Parts: sequence; C-alpha cells; structure tokens
Amino acid sequence: MKAMLSTAPGGPETLELTEMPDPAPDKGQVTVRVRAAGVNFPDTLIIKDLYQLKPERPFAPGGEIAGEVVTVGEGVTDFAVGDRVLGMTGFGGFVTHLNVDADRLMKIPDSMPFDEASCLTLTYGTSYHAIKDRAEMKPGEKLLILGAAGGVGTAAIELAKAMGIEVIAAVSTRDKADFCKMLGADHTIVYDRDLDRDGQKAFSDEIKKISGGGVDVVYDAVGGSYAEPSLRALNWKGRFLVVGFPAGIPKIPLNLTLLKGCQIVGVFWGAHTRAEPELHEANIKDLFRMHGEGKIKPHISAKLPLAQAGDALQLFMDRKVLGKVVLDTD
Repeated sequence: MKAMLSTAPGGPETLELTEMPDPAPDKGQVTVRVRAAGVNFPDTLIIKDLYQLKPERPFAPGGEIAGEVVTVGEGVTDFAVGDRVLGMTGFGGFVTHLNVDADRLMKIPDSMPFDEASCLTLTYGTSYHAIKDRAEMKPGEKLLILGAAGGVGTAAIELAKAMGIEVIAAVSTRDKADFCKMLGADHTIVYDRDLDRDGQKAFSDEIKKISGGGVDVVYDAVGGSYAEPSLRALNWKGRFLVVGFPAGIPKIPLNLTLLKGCQIVGVFWGAHTRAEPELHEANIKDLFRMHGEGKIKPHISAKLPLAQAGDALQLFMDRKVLGKVVLDTD
C-alpha cells in the first residue's frame, strides 16, 4: 500500500509518499481499498499539531474516505467483501488501504460515485447539523454564510436552499461570489481581507442593506475580523454559528448578545457524531436521500493523485478552494 505520511510537524511540503505493508484488520474492523479521499481544512492543521486530534507520528492526514471492503475482521457482521462504503476516520485517509472500525463506516448507494461519497459527510454533515439541529432554521429565514465558497460553505448554500432558506454568501473575491450564485445563493457580498474597524462597520452595514435589516443566522466558518460585524447584523433572537477559524479566533463583545437577545452556538460535528449517534445516522440518511434526489451534489473543483496531497492542502492554505478537493487514490 501507499501512504502520504506526516513524519514531523510542518506544512504540506513535509508529507512523504511511503510504501508500507498492506494492513490486516483487527477485531471489529474492516480493511478498505480507498478509492477517493476528501481533503479538508482541518488536514492542514493536524499536520502542524494545531488540531484537536494529535495522532502519534508517523500518520497520514485525511478524515473521510470512500472505497470498497477488501477484508472483514473478526466479529464484523454488517459488512462483506465488495461493499461500497464511506468512512469518517478523523485521520489516516491519505492512503490506498486502511483499517477502519466498522462503526465508522456506512454503505453507499451504487449510484453514488466514490469521489462524491468521499467528500459528502464531513462538509454536508457539518452544515446540515449546524443549520437543522443547532440553528433550528425555518423556511423563509435569512442565512449569512461566511467563507461561502469553501467546502462547508458550498454545502451550506445547497442545504439551505433545499430547506427554503434565503442565502447571503460572503466571500473574498468576485470569482467566488459568481461561484456561489451558480450554486443558488440569493445574494453575495465580497469582503476585504483583514477588516479594520471602518471596514467592519461597512461590512455590517452591507449585510443589513442586502438582507433588508438583518439576518436570522450567521454561519461563521472564517472567524477573525469578520465575526463581530456579522453578529452585529443579526436580527432579534438571531443565532451565530461558530464553525471554524481560518482567519483567527475572534473576540466577541458579549454585550451584543444581550442587546440582540441572540445566541452564540458552537458547531462541533465530530463530537456530535459520537455523542448523538442516532441523530447523526438520521442526518446522513437525509443527506443520501437529498443526493439521490439531486438536491445536493458535492462540487469537486480539484481532483489530484495521492502523491500530490501536499498540493491539495496548499490550495486551502492559499484560500483558493472552490467547493471540494479530492485525492484520487487509484
């Protein structure tokens, strides 16, 4: 088997393509021949030891995979050789073969391509959990998405539109805004990089203008200087979803929550899948149904071979990702 390994903390250039013996599953595991691996922003953090998970080295990054079962371990009864599956692995996915705990796998429909399956659960799962479970959004409400052209952002656009929600997509370039409009966003805002106080006020004013006074929910997958002006544009009893911090961890004046009667709500999808497995399973079934109905479809803007995993991660660091990036492990 082949693997792209992190052998020391560092950037994408530190990953090493390595030949290793094919794995054999332990009790309760299956071995998957990985056909595609989704690439996500947390992969850029875990190789720098900046993520919640800190695996022992050497390890492969890659938190979601899709492929075929090639070996079934002792005690596994729900899977058989040849089953098409996707898996949420946390890390380890940038490989050609991988042992996965059976309870971290799900069978996928024959109609679902491996590349789309490999990037469906983390981004769409995060955004569906955020919008449906954490914000409890209703049809007709208004949603502002920060970083809307990225993986979780594009998923949020598609899911919100499928749920009858008005979407304002906020992004850093006009090309990204056009991409979000193509996905179905009702409105777009192009914000400046690293907003100063005047820029923050202008951004908040623009949100209020476009939304007709304010938004009901902010989906913040960016953080940094964009968080406070977005929260200031919330309606009464609005919800501010904390999803990610590629622009830095913001400091929010808590008096704003009092003045607006609003909520700041954390979205930690990985912890949700472990703490609420039945809700997670129901959500994934909803996503499979919506995918089958054509309401959602991962927009893969870049597909690279396993050996170019570092290049795939660099796209995230350069903020050049539109939609999803996938590694083709064939």
